[in-house]
Amino acid sequence: MRGLLWILVVSVFAVALSLALQGSGGYALFVLHPWRAELPLNLLAVLLALVFLAAYFLIRLMSHTLGLPSRVRAFRKRRKDEKGRNALLGAIRALFEGNFERAEKLASGARDLGAASALASLLAARAAQRRRDFGRRNEWLERAKGEESWRLARLVTEAESLLEERRFDEARKILRELHGEAPRHSGVLQLLLRAEQGLADWDGVLRILKLLEKKDLMPAETLDHLRVSARVSILSRKNLSAEDLARCWEEVPRSDRSRVAVATAAARAFMRSGDCRKAHRIIEDALEREWDGALVSLYGECIDEDALERLERAEKWLGEHPEDADLLLTLGQVCAQRPVWGKAQSYLEASLASKPSRAAHVALARLFDRIGRTEDADRHFREGAEPSASS
Repeated sequence: MRGLLWILVVSVFAVALSLALQGSGGYALFVLHPWRAELPLNLLAVLLALVFLAAYFLIRLMSHTLGLPSRVRAFRKRRKDEKGRNALLGAIRALFEGNFERAEKLASGARDLGAASALASLLAARAAQRRRDFGRRNEWLERAKGEESWRLARLVTEAESLLEERRFDEARKILRELHGEAPRHSGVLQLLLRAEQGLADWDGVLRILKLLEKKDLMPAETLDHLRVSARVSILSRKNLSAEDLARCWEEVPRSDRSRVAVATAAARAFMRSGDCRKAHRIIEDALEREWDGALVSLYGECIDEDALERLERAEKWLGEHPEDADLLLTLGQVCAQRPVWGKAQSYLEASLASKPSRAAHVALARLFDRIGRTEDADRHFREGAEPSASS
């Protein structure tokens, strides 16, 4: 386009010069001893214009010829970059489609073409991970180490892969380092939560849940469920000493203490440690908030000197839940602990009438065995052992 413009300008100049000299009869004299030449001015103007055009085209031709190798290189680079981008986009698409073998192949091709080599390596690593080819995955992750700007992406990819392999300790080590560098990175926090859960580090789980709640990074229902599960797991540890158990229970917020799952785990833990009275208080507080049959049944299991107090409280509950089989079973167990045999038998038989259960049969069998009614005890032991008896 620029060449055509120059031709047009020169042509206009030549025509203008020709018109300017049209009425002139002058000559131009050139002397170079021993030669001399005379040319009309009009002809000289035309010749000058032709020489200028010829020189211009000659220079353009030489410039084009000399620049041809660089233009070829630029063209090849553009073609290579375009192929690399297409391969990279194809790898991303194949990965989302679940075609992991093709995704790795295209990502490898994109890397060979120099298109975002770190990203291509990470895509290939994810594809290899999905195919459970851990050797190939490690090779691709190693290749992605070259670019420091992709370090976070590489480490997150590596941590996710380790979590899928259930190598939680190694994943946690990486994620804790990343969390220290980028504390606001929500994805790192969520991955770290998975690592802590996999390692059953429930104290760590609670710490991360607190951060997730503060940053509003998870639904409240999910956070609540995970927090309760972590509390239950902590309280259900078999190796807790009485001091550790007391400390753990003190750390439970009051809002969580009356949750059925937490209260059940805590009550069982205190029963194992021999503190039945503490277990009973926990159960009472939880039942005030939410009635639960399993928790009611637990109320009658542990024997302590507070049997009379528990009996009075349970009989008050009976006024609100007159046909609750679990409560009737608990009343029977508490009466047997006092012992008040007749009343215990009445409550246990009422529990069986309301809802037959293995626990009620066993409780009645033990009661009859203690008072010498061997045949009745054997009968209830047999009925409790039948598969049709509910637990």
